[in-house]
Amino acid sequence: MQIGSKEEMKAFYRAVWFLILPIAAQNLINVGVTAADVLMLGAYTGDVSGEVALSASSLAGQVTFIFSLILFGLSSGAAVLTAQYWGKGDLVSVEKVLAVSIRFAYCFGIPIFLVALFLPDPVMHVFSNDAAVIAEGTKYLRIVAASYLFMSFSVVFLNVMRSVERVIVSSAVYLTSLVVNVALNALFIFGAGAIPAMGVSGAAVATLCARVLEFIIVCFYAAFARIPVRFRFRYLFRSDKQLTKDYVRYAVPVLLNELLWGGGTSAVTAVIGHLGTAASGANAAAQVVRQLGIVLTMGVANATAIVIGKTIGEGREEDAKVYAKRLGGMTAIVGAVSAAIVLCCIPVLTRVLELSDQAREYLIVMLIVLSYYIFLQAFNCLFIVGILRAGGDTRYGLFADVGTLWGIAVLWGAIAAFAFHASLPVVYILLTSDEIFKIPLVLWRYKSGKWLKNVTREQAKEREITQETA
Repeated sequence: MQIGSKEEMKAFYRAVWFLILPIAAQNLINVGVTAADVLMLGAYTGDVSGEVALSASSLAGQVTFIFSLILFGLSSGAAVLTAQYWGKGDLVSVEKVLAVSIRFAYCFGIPIFLVALFLPDPVMHVFSNDAAVIAEGTKYLRIVAASYLFMSFSVVFLNVMRSVERVIVSSAVYLTSLVVNVALNALFIFGAGAIPAMGVSGAAVATLCARVLEFIIVCFYAAFARIPVRFRFRYLFRSDKQLTKDYVRYAVPVLLNELLWGGGTSAVTAVIGHLGTAASGANAAAQVVRQLGIVLTMGVANATAIVIGKTIGEGREEDAKVYAKRLGGMTAIVGAVSAAIVLCCIPVLTRVLELSDQAREYLIVMLIVLSYYIFLQAFNCLFIVGILRAGGDTRYGLFADVGTLWGIAVLWGAIAAFAFHASLPVVYILLTSDEIFKIPLVLWRYKSGKWLKNVTREQAKEREITQETA
């Protein structure tokens, strides 16, 4: 089918939306889990105020957020290889990369589990100086710590399944998890019958139960479903040295990117957390809206990584450039829709949540700022998560993401908050300024064409032979 023909373009967009919608659904489900915590804890009227409960779960949840980014970094780094090997039809290499990813996931998951279980109080002091918030957050962390052991397998497995175009299973798993989480939230947060109201601790118990359920479902799927790629224990303990070296080469920049980006995002949360409970509570609600706003944009970015990676693996580099351009146009539309969704959330949340007048004012300001932030982030995610990573250009994404977040947003925001004692709107605008400065950096890299590389091992050998002959 000729590139550019009506039939080809229809087939292309049909295939892309087939990937985008399940991925977006999964993202939406994940937002639903967080939103359930926010709405229920925001309405909690037990031994602590809803504002304290909301702030505690949100700040304690930063540990889960950081760990999720680690898992996303490991599996995204794996996807650089798996998507291209999938395009080549090399399923053995895909299975080996999957095993390596899970091995690395547990190298992080076990230490984080131990820290959350035995040192929750020092962790909470990083994010807040409010004694009540710290006490509630400590309870949350101790309970939810065990979930990191289950996530280490299930999250990585499902993300790698995406790269081989098995996207529906993750949506099904997380939808089931959402239903269970929401039901158990209502039961454990507010109590019913012989079950006492547990507040923040109840939210943690519900989250842990949902993660265990995800793990069980994924294990059954991996063992019994008819899928082209399987998890094999022998690859977990006996690795391919060359493939592991390739994985480290491409995954480490992505992992560092996600870790430092996540650390920067947590630093933003910590700065806001030290501005008071009202600011922290408003930010907890705003972050849920931010996650809702990027549901579609992250769907496009992840689908882009799959499409571009597979196309490069098939040896169709010029077609990959054409597809990248088309997906850029799609992102402009999706980004505008996402910004509008954020603005529509303002009248809803200000009425539903039990917030103080000051927290409500803060929330309105944050959502207005987030509307343009999300529009810009849509393009940056497309280029960094979708296009650059699919082409194996993971180091530049690290430079663009981390440099602008830490060197501009976090630095300027912290100085404004603690040195000049600026108002929250000024601080928040500065803390979200990284996306503005990132745009020209990623556009330049994309237009240069330096991002497009075939990273599969056989292709690399062929290039070396060609260069030596020349």
